[in-house]
Amino acid sequence: MKKLVLFTLLLSGCLAWSQIEAPQPSPAAKVEQKVGLTDVTLNYSRPSMKGRVVFGNLVPYDVMWRTGANANSVVTFSDEVTIGGKTLKKGSYAVFTKPSAGSWSVYFYADTNNWGMPANWDDSKVAAMINVPVQKSSIPTETFTMEIGDVSNNGATLHIRWENTHVSVPFMVPTESKTLANINKVLAGPSSGDYYTAAVYYLEEGKDIAKAKEWMDKAISMSPSPQFWQYRQQSLIYAKAGLKKEAIEIAKKSLQMAEAAGNADYVKMNKDSLKEWGAK
Repeated sequence: MKKLVLFTLLLSGCLAWSQIEAPQPSPAAKVEQKVGLTDVTLNYSRPSMKGRVVFGNLVPYDVMWRTGANANSVVTFSDEVTIGGKTLKKGSYAVFTKPSAGSWSVYFYADTNNWGMPANWDDSKVAAMINVPVQKSSIPTETFTMEIGDVSNNGATLHIRWENTHVSVPFMVPTESKTLANINKVLAGPSSGDYYTAAVYYLEEGKDIAKAKEWMDKAISMSPSPQFWQYRQQSLIYAKAGLKKEAIEIAKKSLQMAEAAGNADYVKMNKDSLKEWGAK
C-alpha cells in the first residue's frame, strides 16, 4: 500500500512538472504584411546576443546558417514574386544564409521541413539565391530580427538584423498584372459563375424566379462546358417558373451527364425530379 501511495505521488509530481510553462530562449515570432495585393508572412525564432559576439564567432563566416534558431525561418508568398531576377512560385520557403564580413548569400529553399540545416543540402531545391551587401549599424540589435519594410505597391524588402549587422533583400510582387486583370474582369461584366451564383440564390430564397431564369440562362450560355450540377439547378428554376416541359428536357441532360460521371447523388436527384414532374 505504501508503494502504491509513493508511486501515485511520484506520478502526480511528474504530471505537474510536465505542465510547467517557461519562456523559450529563442521565442517564436510571426510577421504578416500586405505588399500590393500579395500577402507575405514570416515565421521565425528570435535568439538574443546575451553578451556574445555573434557574427564571425557564434555564427561563423562563410558557413551556411539556419538564419535564426530552432525550426527553419520560413517566408510565405501568396503570389509568385521576383527575387534577384528569379521568379519564385507562390508558397513557402526556408530562408538560409551564408554570412561573410562584407556580404551575405541569401537562399530561398523549397523544403521547409527541416530543424535547422537540411541533413543533405539539395541545390535543386534552391528556388532563388541573392548576394547582398552588409550594412553596419552603430546601435546593436540585441534580439535577432526579420521584418518586411520599404513597402510599396510593387515590392518590399526583407530585412535581417542582429548585432551590428543588417542585410536587405528586395523582392517584387505582381501588383500591376493582378490589378489590370481585376480591372479587365470587372469591366467585362459578370462572369458565368457570377450569374450562376445569383440565380441559385434567387431560387433558394424564393425571389424573382424570372430573374433567376434569366441569370441561369446567361450562366449556361457563357460556360464553355456546362456541368451536370449546373443543368440540375437550371431544371429546378425552369420547373419553379412553370416550364415543366423544358425542365424535364434539361433534367434528362443533367441525368445523362451525372450517370457518365458516376455521381449517384445527382442521378437520384434528377430521377426523383423527373418522376415528380411526370416525365415519360
